[in-house]
Amino acid sequence: MQKPASHRRKNQLTGEWVLVSPHRNNRPWHGATEASDESELPEHVDSCPLCPRNERVNGASNPDYAQTHVFTNDFGALTENEVNDDHSHPLFESQEATGMAKVICFSPKHNKTLAQLTVNEIVPVVKTWKHEYETLSKEFNCVHIFENKGEIMGCSQPHPHGQIWAHQHYSSEIERENTKQLDYFNAHNKALLNVYLQQELQDQERVVCQNDNWVVLVPYWAKWPFETLVLPISPIADMTQMNEAQQRDLADVISQLTIRYDNIFKCSFPYSMGWHNAPTDLRDKSHWVLHAHFYPPLLRSATVKKHMVGYEMMAESQRDLTPELAAKMLRDVSSVHYKEEVKNA
Repeated sequence: MQKPASHRRKNQLTGEWVLVSPHRNNRPWHGATEASDESELPEHVDSCPLCPRNERVNGASNPDYAQTHVFTNDFGALTENEVNDDHSHPLFESQEATGMAKVICFSPKHNKTLAQLTVNEIVPVVKTWKHEYETLSKEFNCVHIFENKGEIMGCSQPHPHGQIWAHQHYSSEIERENTKQLDYFNAHNKALLNVYLQQELQDQERVVCQNDNWVVLVPYWAKWPFETLVLPISPIADMTQMNEAQQRDLADVISQLTIRYDNIFKCSFPYSMGWHNAPTDLRDKSHWVLHAHFYPPLLRSATVKKHMVGYEMMAESQRDLTPELAAKMLRDVSSVHYKEEVKNA
């Protein structure tokens, strides 16, 4: 039997390469682990700045909200004022970076992540994403909607929430993805991600779950152990184009995916998730397909994290677990949250 061989795979969205080393999967592990906190949280915490009716650091009080709640980030990374950083040497280059940052509370319940919310409870989250994108995209070219889940990912508040950063400049990831998608469209007169999705649907090997309007898959070029890509079956360029059925089905696949994540290692699975919409100043968006990236760091268990160090930092990304095996593991776990299975046992 032939041994699995190391090889490289190209990320068609960014042009970057990832080294895949499946033969390393069985090596002994003596590396660092992270603490796993599975303590049960209450529905409301009086000191939490995101819970309904509570006061935030700036003195403002949250309303008694029943679904989602959005407010301007009290500690936003983007400011409205301009800074002139004049330097005479061309190697010292800077650019204005003004914008707006917001926080989205997914639910009034302090102890319910997306994986623990029902599809009906996730629908308002999707509708809020769309509404906020529609509003902010009238003013800003780049609107980044994302979530950092878990302390491992630097999340400072356990209350389920996401963020929006909106600005005029193209972020580095959007600039790279826009260039690659436009180059492909100019060469083939087809959207890169739509062609890619059709091939993945034909192969099925890396598909995790799907419904009438959305597909979740582990991309062929994934660099994180259980990285996934969320794609619309009927290509749309941004969230303004989502109809009611697409919004409902998006809530459904997000529920399916996040439950599967939690069930892999029976823990509240951490990740960074972000939506990539077409930049709003594009005159023609035919080359662009709306999509979301999920980047989870867990590798071997609830306490073993993939660290991007050494070769990954100095050369290129590397992974041991193949995307095909990661997709199979996600497909094979139950679509019922492990806490619900214990409760109903």
